[in-house]
Formats: sequence, C-alpha cells, structure tokens
Amino acid sequence: MPEGIRKLYYSISEVSARTGLKPHVLRFWETEFPDLQPRKNRAGNRIYTERDIALVERIQHLLRNEKYTLEGARKALERERVPEREDGETWREDLRRLRAFLEEMLRRLPA
Repeated sequence: MPEGIRKLYYSISEVSARTGLKPHVLRFWETEFPDLQPRKNRAGNRIYTERDIALVERIQHLLRNEKYTLEGARKALERERVPEREDGETWREDLRRLRAFLEEMLRRLPA
C-alpha cells in the first residue's frame, strides 16, 4: 500500500499483530468493554476502525501499564468518555436538554 494511504478497516489478525494481543483477548474485551464493538462485514468477520484500535490500545495501557483491573479500566474509560462539570452534572445531561429543546422548536415550526 502506498505511503500516506490508510485503510478504513482492519481485520482482527491485523489488530492482533499491531497490538501484540491474541485474537481471543480482543474478543474477550468486546464482552468486557461496551465501547469496544467492532462491526462485522457480510461474512461475519470483525472489522476494526482506527477508533476501535485506539480504544484497544487505551485498554491495553490501562491494564498493563497502569495496572487497572478490568472493572477499574471500565470505570476509567467511562470517566474519560463523559467528563463531569464543576457543578456535578455531565455534558451528556446538557446535550439531552438541548436535544429536547430543539425537538420542541421543531414541533412548533409551521408545516
């Protein structure tokens, strides 16, 4: 493949080679980490995106380098994904309220 061109999808064996993890570990992590859900192609084979691979590498770092347990790594990823604001609420709650507001405005628009 020419330099500068990146693939959109990677097989489990390519991810395994890139991360040094066995395929069965990657499949197990899918059951333990809700955010790690690679899509499957028509043949039923897992296809990983760059985002999926970055998550695998983050999980690997948490477990191997920072010595988190599976539960601890899951909680750390959750904290990273939904940061709390100073007032204790999450951005997700703000987004839900914004969505409800926008949906209400859309309903009020004339047809």
